[in-house]
Amino acid sequence: MTSPQEPSLSGANEPGQQPPDAAEKQLSIERIYVKDLSFESPNAPQIFTEDWKPDVNINLTNDANRIAQDLYSVNLVVTVTVKNGDSTAFLVEVHQGGVFHITGFQGPELGQMLGSYCPNILFPYVREVVSDLVSRGGFPQFLLSPVNFDALYAQHLTQNSAQAAEGPGASGA
Repeated sequence: MTSPQEPSLSGANEPGQQPPDAAEKQLSIERIYVKDLSFESPNAPQIFTEDWKPDVNINLTNDANRIAQDLYSVNLVVTVTVKNGDSTAFLVEVHQGGVFHITGFQGPELGQMLGSYCPNILFPYVREVVSDLVSRGGFPQFLLSPVNFDALYAQHLTQNSAQAAEGPGASGA
């Protein structure tokens, strides 16, 4: 037990106290919405008569924009293309949007929130929309596997650092 003059060694705050800066760093979800979606099955109904041996290609991107003071729009875009043999069975594209109120995060922390944390929030909504569209299109249930947005964001930062180290014009553009 510590005396009133001794600082606490555990680093814990008194009950009811917030850690330093905790009140200043906040994220709230203002809105989650489908911005755009598309489902195509160009070879239906013939595709349903073929043996089902799908070849799946998934493309995932996201972007973020500041829309007002402490208000950010994050868009997660998932494109799923499934071919059966040489024929396209279906193509699904979903643009899942979110508006987030983010305060107290700066620089790399803000980048991490917008590039990883917010897409993690949006992903279950994308998964549900894709699954629903594919099922309604007459195809077997399709579930997107979990995505490690932290790893994708770290990879993005590494690629940007490598490109910056190469210098301008190094890409041949």
